[in-house]
Amino acid sequence: MPERDSKRGAALLAVDVGNSDTVVGLFGGEALRGFWRLTSRPMTADEARLRIEQLARSLDPAEPPPADGAVLCSVVPALTLPWAEALGRWTGKPPVEVGVATARSLPIRYHDPTAVGADRIANAIAARDLYGTPAIVVDLGTATTFDCVSDSGEYLGGAIAPGVGTSAEELFRRAARIPRVELRRPERALGQTTEESLRAGVLWGAAGQVDALVRRLAREMNGTPQVIATGGWAKIVAGECETVQQVDEALTLKGMRILWEEQA
Repeated sequence: MPERDSKRGAALLAVDVGNSDTVVGLFGGEALRGFWRLTSRPMTADEARLRIEQLARSLDPAEPPPADGAVLCSVVPALTLPWAEALGRWTGKPPVEVGVATARSLPIRYHDPTAVGADRIANAIAARDLYGTPAIVVDLGTATTFDCVSDSGEYLGGAIAPGVGTSAEELFRRAARIPRVELRRPERALGQTTEESLRAGVLWGAAGQVDALVRRLAREMNGTPQVIATGGWAKIVAGECETVQQVDEALTLKGMRILWEEQA
C-alpha cells in the first residue's frame, strides 16, 4: 500500500508557529477534530507539551485523543525546537517539519527556494490539492502574504505586505493623538470620529490592498486563479474584498496534513 494511502485515516497533530499566533490542530483522517489559536510566546518543550495535553483534553477530558504522527510548520526559529521536542514526546517520533526538503511534490519557482516560508509552502499545497489551480492564497497574519500557484501546480512566488494588526499597532505607537481602537467592520467610509475614521482606513484600506494586489498578480498568471483567504484577520477582512472567493481559516493546517501524508 502506498505510504500516503496508509496515512489517510491516521490521527495527526499539526502545529503552525507564526510570529503572532500559534495554531494547533488535531486531525482524525481528513477531519479537523480540534482547532486552537494561541498567542506565540517563548516557552520550553515541557510547557509546549503541557499545552498540547490541555488542548487534547478539551476534546476528551477522560482520555486525550492519540496522535499517530505530528507535523510542524514554523517561521519562528526560537520556537521551532521547543515545539519539535514537545511533539516528539507526545507522539513518540520526530515531527515532519514543513520546508523545501519535505515539500517534494511542490515545484518551487522562487529565486531562492529556501527563502520561502514554511507557512507559504503549506498554503500553496493546500490550495493546489483542495481548491484547484491556478490559485492565489492571501494569508492575513502578522504580514499579509500573497502566494501564487500556477495552472500546473508550481509555486511561483507572490507578494508580502505589512499585516493588518501590524500596521495598526505601529500607527497607534507612533501617533500621539491616535487612540487605540478595536478593529471591527466600519459602518461607513466617511468617518465622523477618529475611531470611525481609523476603522474605515485600516480595515477597508486592507481590503482594497488585497484586491489591488490580487488583480495585479492575476494579470501576470495564466488562467483565472481561485483566491483563498486564510490567517487570523481573514474573517474580518476577506468579507470586505471583491476578489476573495473562499475563506479557509485552517488552510495552512490542511496543507500541513497533505504534506505529512506525502512523506515516505
